[in-house]
Amino acid sequence: MSVNNHTSRKKNIHNITKIAVLTAISAIIMLFEFPLWFAPGFYKLDLSEAVILMGGFAMGPVAAAVIELLKNLINILLNGTSTAYIGEFANFITGCAFVVPASLIYTFMKNRKGALLALGVGTLSLAAVGGLLNYFVLVPAFSKFYNMPLDTIIGMGTAVNPLVTDLKTLVVFAVAPFNLVKGILCAAVNLLLYKRVSKILHI
Repeated sequence: MSVNNHTSRKKNIHNITKIAVLTAISAIIMLFEFPLWFAPGFYKLDLSEAVILMGGFAMGPVAAAVIELLKNLINILLNGTSTAYIGEFANFITGCAFVVPASLIYTFMKNRKGALLALGVGTLSLAAVGGLLNYFVLVPAFSKFYNMPLDTIIGMGTAVNPLVTDLKTLVVFAVAPFNLVKGILCAAVNLLLYKRVSKILHI
């Protein structure tokens, strides 16, 4: 075996190990979720993407997407699903919308300015993709699978946020702000902790 092949194999093993560890941590953090006061209770926020961002910053966007996928699969195995897999699908897609572009930008701009740009773009991407996905796919699917009239879902939003009167305002005044808050919180955690753990992630 050549030196290059040995080095490459060793790096792959290290990356697989780091992905496994970060997946486990993010899956645990995903268990600690909480609602926000301006969105219906079935929207629950967790900070697992903060951990996945660290993996993406250290190993790139592909690693971030893999961790995001594995995290949701573990969550399904541990807890099953109460949303006919709609919630897990949404978590994976919106999570990738956040961590993949952020990780990609940071790959080419590994400095504080690059990190801020990456996290800003990732947060806006999360809000945009989350809003579109809810409007066109998730809320209609939730309504169909649970045989729940759309007006009932809208009413759940109106009960906690009087600005919500239809599907559009549910997205604008509940879903988008929810994802912005999630993005900002995860970005803040990443900024506070990444440099402290980056030496470990780059072993």
